[in-house]
Amino acid sequence: MTEPNGIDPSVPPSGAGCVECEADGGWWFHLRRCARCGHVGCCDSSPAQHATAHYRATGHPLVQSYEPGEEWFWDFATETLYDSGPALAPPVSHPSDQPAPGPAGRVPRDWARVLGS
Repeated sequence: MTEPNGIDPSVPPSGAGCVECEADGGWWFHLRRCARCGHVGCCDSSPAQHATAHYRATGHPLVQSYEPGEEWFWDFATETLYDSGPALAPPVSHPSDQPAPGPAGRVPRDWARVLGS
């Protein structure tokens, strides 16, 4: 059931990695999970920025970090960071043995240069 703030805590994440990067063989820096539909997309520091693209395509504004040990939410519509929020359906992060950036085997050796770090 979708709550008034647009969060549906019953929806599981779409997978262990960015949906679009997995489909096209790309890679990501960090992952974000849509709090409404469970779509997992890559963050704005990633080459493809699929989490923001998902927001623009769907209007689903709230994402939660999909990184182990992080609970914060981001509201794209208001550009507001929340330290925490309602518990979402598990799993709450990508597998802890999955590296960041990831996934293993697809991250270029010079990933920091590619991201401009």
